[in-house]
Amino acid sequence: MAATGEALTPQGYIQHHLTNLSVGEGFWTWHIDSLLFSVGLGVLFLWLFRSVGKKATTGVPGKLQCFVEMIIEFVDSSVKETFHGRNPVIAPLALTIFVWVFMMNFMDMVPVDWIPSLAAAAGIPYMKVVPTTDLNITFSLAIGVFLLIIYYSIKVKGISGFVKELTMQPFNHWAMIPVNFLLETVTLIAKPISLALRLFGNLYAGELIFILIALMYGANMALSALGVSLQLGWLIFHILVITLQAFIFMMLTIVYLSMAHEDH
Repeated sequence: MAATGEALTPQGYIQHHLTNLSVGEGFWTWHIDSLLFSVGLGVLFLWLFRSVGKKATTGVPGKLQCFVEMIIEFVDSSVKETFHGRNPVIAPLALTIFVWVFMMNFMDMVPVDWIPSLAAAAGIPYMKVVPTTDLNITFSLAIGVFLLIIYYSIKVKGISGFVKELTMQPFNHWAMIPVNFLLETVTLIAKPISLALRLFGNLYAGELIFILIALMYGANMALSALGVSLQLGWLIFHILVITLQAFIFMMLTIVYLSMAHEDH
C-alpha cells in the first residue's frame, strides 16, 4: 500500500519497495533509510559486543557470550590463516566488517511489508530496510577498504615502493612501465568495485525475489499457499546467501590488506 492508502499495481508495488527515502538532489542525495539502518545496526553491534565483553566470565558462559566468542574465534582463525603480516587492526576490522555486513544483510529476513507498512502508517512514503541493497552503502564500505589498501601500501612499502609496484609489475623492464601502470591501476581500482557490486548484486536480487513472492499473496488461495512455500524455501536458502556474502566481503578485505603489507 502507498502512504496515501491507495492500492498499488504490481509494478508500482515493486517500485515502491525498491525506492529509498531520500532528501537532496543529484550527487548530494541522502538516502535517509539506508543511513538510519546502517548506522543503527553498527551502534547495536558495538553496544552488544561491548556489553558481552564487560560481563564476560571465566566460569560457565551464557548462551550470548558463547555465541560472541564463537564469532570472534572464527574471525580470528580466518585472519591468522590469511593475513601474513603483523597489524593489530586487521582482526578487529575483520570482525567489524563480518558482523556489521551480516546484520545489514539480515534485515532481508524481515518480511518485506512490515516496516514499510509501519512507516506508511506514520506518514513516511518510503522505507527501504536492507542497507546493502543500496549501492551507496556497499560502495562506501568498499571505498573505506580501498583507502586502507592505499594507506598500508604506502606505509609498508613507502611511496617509492608503491610506485614501483604499480610500474614495474608484472613486466620488470622500464620499457613496459606504461603497460604495467595500466594493468596494475585497473587491478587496484577493480578491488573496491568488485567488493561493492558483488555485495549489492546478491542482496538486491534476493530482496527482489522476496518482493515478487509477496505479490502472490492475496491473489487467490492457491497462489497464496504457493507463495508461503516459496517464501519459506527462499528464506532458508537466503540465510546461507547473507552469511556467505558477509564472509566473502571480510575475506577479500583481509586478502587485499595482506597484499598491501607485502614488501617486494
